[in-house]
Amino acid sequence: MKVLVINGPNLNMLGIREKHIYGTETYADLKNMIHDYCQKEGIEVDIFQSNHEGALVDHIQTAYFNETDAIVINPAAYTHTSVAILDALKAVNLPAVEVHLSDVGSREDFRQISYAGMACEKTITGKGFQGYIEALAYLKEKYQK
Repeated sequence: MKVLVINGPNLNMLGIREKHIYGTETYADLKNMIHDYCQKEGIEVDIFQSNHEGALVDHIQTAYFNETDAIVINPAAYTHTSVAILDALKAVNLPAVEVHLSDVGSREDFRQISYAGMACEKTITGKGFQGYIEALAYLKEKYQK
């Protein structure tokens, strides 16, 4: 199974930004945890992060042509603003799970809309890094060939 894990803006600042919300673990820690899990489970994984909306869209589209089986996406701030990411997810029509480190449902009003989530079959929030593992396990169980 081949999975794209895609992360939006400011996730590269994990461990530095708003530690009371996101904790002290770094983006490198997150990537290492995902790689370790995927290696153990026999999942081929591509992890990508960008602060630029177009780069995220490009990577989602590339996943289709690279014969990726599924996507785990944390669009971060673009969750609430990006119709372009929604349209890219719809265009590639791959199984997708949306992940958020924090419980966005209990945060600011503007965080209550998820455009990307409209193209995802499942959303996992408030579980920190473990949310990514839950998303990968879900996709593996449901879609591994």
